[in-house]
Formats: sequence, structure tokens, C-alpha cells
Amino acid sequence: MRAAWLAAIAAVMTTALISGCSNAPPPKVDNAWSGLLAATQNPGDWVTYGGTFDEQRFSRLTAINDKTVSGLGFAWSHEFDTNRAQESTPLEYQGVLYVTTAWSKVYALDARTGKQLWFYDPKVPGEYGAKGCCDVGNRGAALYDGKLYVGTFDGRLVALDIKTGKVVWSVVTVDQTKTYTITGAPRIVKGRVVIGNGGAELGARGYVTAYDAQTGKQAWRFYTVPGNPADGPDHAASDKVFAEKAGQTWFGRYWKNGGGGTVWDSIVYDAELDQLYLGVGNGSPWNHKLRSDGKGDNLFLSSIVALDPDTGEYRWHYQGTPGESWDYTHTQTITLATLTIDGKPRKVLMQAPKNGFFFVIDRTDGKLISAKNYVDVNWATSYDLKTGRPIENPEARYQGGKAVVVTPGALGAHNWQPMAFSPQTGLAYIPGNKALFGYQDDANFAIRPGRWNLGLKTDDTSPPDDPATFAATRKLLGGRLIAWDPIRQREAWGFDYSEPWNSGLLTTAGNLVFQGDTKGNLRAFAADSGKVLWTMNLGMPIMAAPIAFELDGAHYIAVAGGYGGAYALTSAFNDNPIVRPNGRIYVFRLGAKAALPKIDHIPWAPANPPAEKFSDAQMTHGRHLFERDCWVCHGPGAISSGVVPDLRRSGALTDAAAWKSVVIDGALKERGMIGFGKYLTPADAEDLRAYVAERAKLLQKQEKK
Repeated sequence: MRAAWLAAIAAVMTTALISGCSNAPPPKVDNAWSGLLAATQNPGDWVTYGGTFDEQRFSRLTAINDKTVSGLGFAWSHEFDTNRAQESTPLEYQGVLYVTTAWSKVYALDARTGKQLWFYDPKVPGEYGAKGCCDVGNRGAALYDGKLYVGTFDGRLVALDIKTGKVVWSVVTVDQTKTYTITGAPRIVKGRVVIGNGGAELGARGYVTAYDAQTGKQAWRFYTVPGNPADGPDHAASDKVFAEKAGQTWFGRYWKNGGGGTVWDSIVYDAELDQLYLGVGNGSPWNHKLRSDGKGDNLFLSSIVALDPDTGEYRWHYQGTPGESWDYTHTQTITLATLTIDGKPRKVLMQAPKNGFFFVIDRTDGKLISAKNYVDVNWATSYDLKTGRPIENPEARYQGGKAVVVTPGALGAHNWQPMAFSPQTGLAYIPGNKALFGYQDDANFAIRPGRWNLGLKTDDTSPPDDPATFAATRKLLGGRLIAWDPIRQREAWGFDYSEPWNSGLLTTAGNLVFQGDTKGNLRAFAADSGKVLWTMNLGMPIMAAPIAFELDGAHYIAVAGGYGGAYALTSAFNDNPIVRPNGRIYVFRLGAKAALPKIDHIPWAPANPPAEKFSDAQMTHGRHLFERDCWVCHGPGAISSGVVPDLRRSGALTDAAAWKSVVIDGALKERGMIGFGKYLTPADAEDLRAYVAERAKLLQKQEKK
């Protein structure tokens, strides 16, 4: 079958392909594209996701600097209408701040005052939230030629008029019957909008698509993993490379669960070399043994792929984690620069992906220049610079049913929060995580369409109930701002946090680095030394990256506040869990003296265990079901961080009929809680209630102490 499929693709490549494939004509490069390129060179505005096309997140503004930052004061804020994940990097252009929020909503605000100019709600169906691996956040938008482009969580790409917020055009860019979502920011490339998608944990097959920015017509598509050989070629820009190279790195029935490889974050255009770089995600399922019979590198998982931006055709790739088996995405920030290495200038890209190694890669050809771990790792010892491959610890592949604790874990040494690079200091600034994870092969794995399919054993993954053991386990987690020298491949300085999941970064020509943390502190550090120069507490966690801009001679910093995302949903070790307030955009200005808004923290409702008795068998089965399906939103051990309801306190917990109406019938689907009648029986739902009831009784005892 494989040989026939490859031959079919090769034959197709000798003829013209249908519309939307790799030989689509190049777009007309007009004044709008030239204008966007020029706008990125104006340090007063922030018009692209990474500040400029090299995505360094380096502001050339100098008025806010290591001498004046003490005079930075709060100017204004604007409250959003949701407490879900706030991950957006705002854009600022000609005095207007454009910020996306959870559920893919968009606000246009007067950057001087915070006055709302318009608001766009794409009305993503609430039940679509169940398709997301990691909350319903949105990381940002793109600006071009009088339009603002946003990807919606349910898989649309929408162009809005920047003056009114009215829809100019909208296209569906995913199969909405499957598990695709969009959380990442689109990118503008030579008159086209390029967008990826997410959903690998639930069975998606990754790809990116380019659309004409004026009309929404598809120009090309590139798949990052091969499809079912029986289906033949995709009629896409990726057909040739899968026929000649990548398709031969996959084995077994990999296509049954999509394969993964979603491009859910980094898409970077290199204007200097006219190349487009994709950061490609993890496999589906995670477990390489179950995904591809434990064989093959599985291109282009966990890779950086360079494409021709006009046609989408493959140029080169570098795979950082061959045959990945740990959710080691390479979707993290891709940053472009020219570095002097061995006395010679090299055009490089830099990345600090989940696997814990910092990569410096020659972006002309994809050759690995250097790789060094920026956090403690145990899955590999180093990289062979001749082959570009990691020297792995064989035990890290968790075969034979043995449980293995791997560092970094699935949360990653660095997740989606953007890193920054200062050409002044020569340092990259990484929002690092200290987080491990236990992996164990699932001998009874079977694909469950539409649900998480990791290929891992999930039983007994809840946190320990013993307070001392719980506290000791918590101490194994942490965060660190890492100032990394990419030439010497070593840390220059660092700053520790008690918890992972701190914010993205901004660095400036004023010798500053800005970062927020999970406690609500926004800090300015000296970029060269790491000295803390300024701190302000916003009253809510900060995950998103700040930006800098200038208006009428005044200089500003802006950042979105709010909690959510993978760590917030899937960790029982969140510090000080509370009912989370709605997110906000905060804006600061030199000399401003406004009072910060008071953030009301709603107290938890008390534990609400039902009075009836449940059997041990019910509670045991309920625990199995919870650890299989429910922990990814409601927290391991039913311990919620407050972004979504804490089930131990639910009013429905004491009422079997109400519980069934939610769990089976989907009474709260508009809030993101779908009915699980497709996967669970009413008896299963009652067993889940038994388990959560047990957890509620334990919480009640703790509350009385």
C-alpha cells in the first residue's frame, strides 16, 4: 500500500495541481505589504504579534529605561467579559489598542484612555470548548491594509474592518466535525494570511493554510504529517515532500488518530531570506510505540519547517525531537537574529522548546549550530552536532509497562508564553518552567474519537491526599526567568518563581525586561544584570506578554491579565486557588498616577458532599473515569484552580438527577460542559458522582480544621 501511495503522489506532482495547492501564483506585492513592513520599523507602534517580523519582542523605545522605570504608573484598564485564559499579545496602531480574549472575542480600545471603540464576538458555541486541550484562549490578531485578522476557537479565520469591527470576510479553515481548534495568532506574509490550528491531543492532523488577505481565497496548504495512504495525495503543497521523504518516516496505522503535528503557535516570516518557518507540535497519540509502532522519526513532528511563502513548498526542516513521545512540541517562539559565531556573522533562528534544550539553527539551510539544555533534563544528555540528533536516555521512552518520571514533563521547560531577545545584551529571555511528569505505557489503549488519546496509563495520577506528601510534591514545581546567552549557550542570570506558568516577555532598548507572574506581579528587570527595578501587583495572575508603544510623546506598557490554560486546568498544585475574576487589559505610562482597579475575589462555596452512601466499587470506578476524562479541565483529584468550577463544591453533586443532566445530557453545554452520553452511561455518571463525593468529604474535613 505504501509503495502504491508514494507512486501515486509522485505521478500527481508531474501535473498541475488543483486550486489551493503549491503552484498557486505568487500574490501581488502591493503598497499595503510595503506599508506593513515599514510600520514594523516604527518603534512607536506594535503592529505584529512579535513586534517585528523577526519576533524578537524587542522594543527600540528608550524613554522607559533602567533609570526612569520607577516613574512608570498605572494609566487605565478595561475589564473583559470572561475569566477564561487571557493569553493575548495586544496590537497597537495609530492610537488604537486591539486585544483578543478568551472565546476569540476582540476589543478595539482607545490607547490613550481605554474607551471601547468596538467589540467583536464571533459567538463560538460553548460546547466547542470540549474540543480544546488547554482552555479557550486566544493569543492575538494580525493587522493588514485596514483589516484585523483573528482565528476563532471553532476554526474560522475572520477579517474585520479595523474602524468598525464589522466582518469583511470569514472562511472556515478546519473540518468542524473534528477536534480542531485555533488559539494562535495569524501572520501576514506578502499579502496573505497564514493560520495553523490545534487539537493533536484529541486526534487532529496538523497543517497550515495561506489565504488571500483581501478576499479570503485559499492560496496553498501544507500538511505537517502524512494522511492515510489509501486516500492518496492531498493536492497540497506538502505532497512532494511526503512522497520523497517524510512519508517514509511513519509506520503502522498512524493516521487512525490523525498523527498530530499541529502548528498552533509559531509561524514566522523571514523577510531577509524570504522564507516562512513553522513550529510543529507533538504526535497523536503522544506514545510513539502506539502511534507508529515505535519506529521512525515521524516527520514533521517536533520540528521547524521552512517553506516557500509564495507556494507553500518545502525547503528544509530541522527535527529537534525525533520520534517524540513526551508532548515535546516545537511550537514555542521562533526568533530570528544575526549572531557572531566563531568570528563570523550567522543568520540564525533560536528556539527554546518544551524539551529543555536551546537551539541555534542556521536559517539558510536548517543545520544545527548548537544545542544546550537551559533547564535540568533527564530524557537526553546532549545533542550530536554532526547528526543534529539527541543522545537519548533509553529509559525515558517508558516501554514495558514501567512508569518513568521525565524532566521536563508535558508542561514543557517552556510553553506558549513568548520569549524575547535583545540585540543590545545579546541575551534571550525565556519564561522557563520546572515541571516533571510521570509516563507509563497503556497496554489497553484504544482510540476514543473526540477525546484525549495520549496512549498513557492515567490511573493513579491524582495527587497525594497526605498533606506532607502533597507539599513535598508541590516543591518539585517552579518557574524561572532565564536570561540565556545563545552564543556561549549558558545562563547569564535568572530569577526564580515559586510556580510555573508565568508570563511572556518584553525586552527594550532601555535595558529592561518585563515579565508578570502567577501572583499578579508585573516586574521590570535590568536586562543586563537581572536586578529588579520596578514591581506592581495587578491583583490577578499574568500569563500574556507585555508590549511597548508611544503616543503623542508619551510612552506606554500594556499587558493582559488573567489566568487559565494548560497548567491552570490540569494541575492540582496551583497556589491559592480561588474563583478567578474576569481578565483585563492593563496600560501603564510614565508619570501616570491612576489607582489600580479593585479586584473582587469571590470566596469559594464550601464543600458540598451528598448525604447518601456509595459503594467502594462505585468510587473506584468513578476515580478511573475521572482520571481518564475529567481531570484535564476540572483538575487532578477534582482540585480546581478556579478557572472552571470545582466539582467538590457543585450544587449538582447532591442531586443525582441534576448531576446526570449535566454529565450525560449536556445541560451546561453553552458554558463549555458538553454532555458525555456518547462516552458514558448513566451508571458511569453516578460512579463519577460517587468519586467526587468522596473528594468533597475530604475537602470538608480540611475546611473544618
